[in-house]
Amino acid sequence: MAVGGDAQSSVVAAPDGDDDGSGLDLKPWSAFAYRDFTMLWLGGVAMMVAQFMRLLTSIQWVFEETDSEALLGLLGAVQFIQMPFVIYGGALADVVDRKKLMAMTQIVSLISLVLVSVAAFSGSLEVWHIFVIHGVTGVVNMLGSSARPAMISRVVPRTHVTHAVTTNTGTFQVAAIVAPIMFGIVFTVFGVGAAFAVGAVVAAISVVTPFLIRVSGEPEGGSRRVTLRSLKEGFTFVRRHKILPGLYLLDIGVTVMSFYRFLFPIFADGLYDMGAVAVGLLNAFNSAGGLLGSVVVLYTARFARKGLLVLIATAVYGVLLIAFGTVEIFAIGLLIVVGLGMTDAIGMTMRQTVVQLTTPDRLLGRASSAHSFAAMGANNVGQVEVAFMSGGIGAGPTMILGGVVSIIVVGLIWKFVPGVSAYRYEPGSERNAAEHADD
Repeated sequence: MAVGGDAQSSVVAAPDGDDDGSGLDLKPWSAFAYRDFTMLWLGGVAMMVAQFMRLLTSIQWVFEETDSEALLGLLGAVQFIQMPFVIYGGALADVVDRKKLMAMTQIVSLISLVLVSVAAFSGSLEVWHIFVIHGVTGVVNMLGSSARPAMISRVVPRTHVTHAVTTNTGTFQVAAIVAPIMFGIVFTVFGVGAAFAVGAVVAAISVVTPFLIRVSGEPEGGSRRVTLRSLKEGFTFVRRHKILPGLYLLDIGVTVMSFYRFLFPIFADGLYDMGAVAVGLLNAFNSAGGLLGSVVVLYTARFARKGLLVLIATAVYGVLLIAFGTVEIFAIGLLIVVGLGMTDAIGMTMRQTVVQLTTPDRLLGRASSAHSFAAMGANNVGQVEVAFMSGGIGAGPTMILGGVVSIIVVGLIWKFVPGVSAYRYEPGSERNAAEHADD
């Protein structure tokens, strides 16, 4: 895959004996043989931890200050202003230096965390501050969100792409385990200001690491401009893709009625009558499940029916949602959210992998942004819907309803979007995965 400039020449060779070139003998850690991948990964982990610290601290503080499910829903609604910037950011990642784009957007996150830390320590933090920071940081993050996944195919060879994507997903889940536990301890013991400050320190790492990547971040053919034609080109590619539209529809249909991750304060209070520590544990266990889901993807590499795997995992996700809304024992709830995280991660990892394997480098930013647009749109609508439904009918019934709808959506996608259930990918085969969907 051509990448332009010195991109290919700066990829570090893997150690002898790591694999035979077919991709069949790769280890879970094989992508770390490439220094540039390690730097890309480190920056991503730091970004994830900082983002979790900001989000968890924000929603917990707002909920404790106002005791309002509706305000948490509105906090999700603020993210709607980010949606157009997701698409623009994808196009931007295809026409500017992707490394600089990552660094510049993370600087805004760093500054935002510093500002809310100062406000919290001085006792002047207001709810509207959280809404403003949430909106501004979210918009800027969207401008750079597609640059990181668009760099994966440059920092590792094609034989390592699936493992690189899965390793990224898995280790990001580790970060998502550590961050909520860190949040629960720091927020409970030291307060909101300290929680934001820890996020700021970690965010600084995500600013520096893009500049430590040796491979070129320049676009193919040199710098260009984002035009309406380039946006249309990306939309047309995704629309005509044989697999991605079905996967995105599946994600949207399920998530809109079941989004729960950033509403754990509601469930911790409504289901278990607990506070910040429970919120941290629920997030950590959910991320632990995500890590398990990534391991499942790694160790089912020889299972060609990847689309079938996604559908089954999503159906199980729906069943677990019903269980989550039914059981009010905290220990069992933790086990259920492990399962929710695992089944969700299987679908997410496969979507990202399909994008990497079936998209030309010059379109990777736009294809990645389509994935982000679908996921974010579903998350934002879902956060608002679940928050208001929880306030109206209760947290438990809301999850039960979401589970029933999720199972119905899986059945509809299975029947009416055959590209998903027919999707096959066999490691070592150079056949385009999109063509495989018609087999």
